[in-house]
Amino acid sequence: MSSAAVQAALRVTVPAGTTAGQALRDGGAPTTGPDALVVARDPQGALRDLNWAPECDTEVHAVAASSPDGRGVIRHSCAHVLAQAVQQHFPEAKLGIGPPVADGFYYDFDVDRPFTPEDLAVLEKTMRKIIKAGQRFSRRVLSSVSEGKRELADEPYKLELVDLKGLTSNAGIDPDEVMEVGAGELTVYDNVHPHTGETVWGDLCRGPHVPTTRHIPAFRLMRTAAAYWRGSERNPQLQRIYGTAWESTEALERHLELLAEAQRRDHRKLGAELDLFSF
Repeated sequence: MSSAAVQAALRVTVPAGTTAGQALRDGGAPTTGPDALVVARDPQGALRDLNWAPECDTEVHAVAASSPDGRGVIRHSCAHVLAQAVQQHFPEAKLGIGPPVADGFYYDFDVDRPFTPEDLAVLEKTMRKIIKAGQRFSRRVLSSVSEGKRELADEPYKLELVDLKGLTSNAGIDPDEVMEVGAGELTVYDNVHPHTGETVWGDLCRGPHVPTTRHIPAFRLMRTAAAYWRGSERNPQLQRIYGTAWESTEALERHLELLAEAQRRDHRKLGAELDLFSF
């Protein structure tokens, strides 16, 4: 059994008023390395932030960084770091959605021009600074759809998602958009400076997230593409940045090598096909 599977078997009872993270750490969950604790799973199977404090005694399971769910959370949090970096360098950028996907994540932006490879290099550098700073991910519940619309008045695409939640209770919202508004409470995740407590950035989001940006051990921005808002050509065309994030530098490097090998195989196959049809 892998170490991540062993950790997944770790379950503890969280006393009322105690955070899930504290109870799991007291129960022996590791806090560093590829199998570090990143979120908890509640009795209904939902993933919870480590600072979640149940109102009554509740059993939770540990979720390791190297598990499929742990990787998904790391990637979702890395998408937030990307969006923060983009709005730092492109202040007029408007936010689309930024979900985790297979082996990575993406985020869509309404910007004046497509992103360049040079832009990605600059954004990666800024993201590393944000990660090193150890900003806390802090969940905040909005009291109503009206409050959400006031807070997100400068983000038209987020406003559309808030409107959809208010009108349809998630009917007609695709799975990636659910990562933004979800079911139940309408929530924002703030990125909080670890020393001053100042909120330095925030995003409409269901969560959960890693405790701090330092829990994003390894990432890479991969490529850009154009994408229509909500997948409809009737909507504005946004600029999408794809990235990948992993529980360790070694895991990231293995992934990149697999991609490189697949590309080499494609080139060899194409070369053989071209030779087959040459005269």
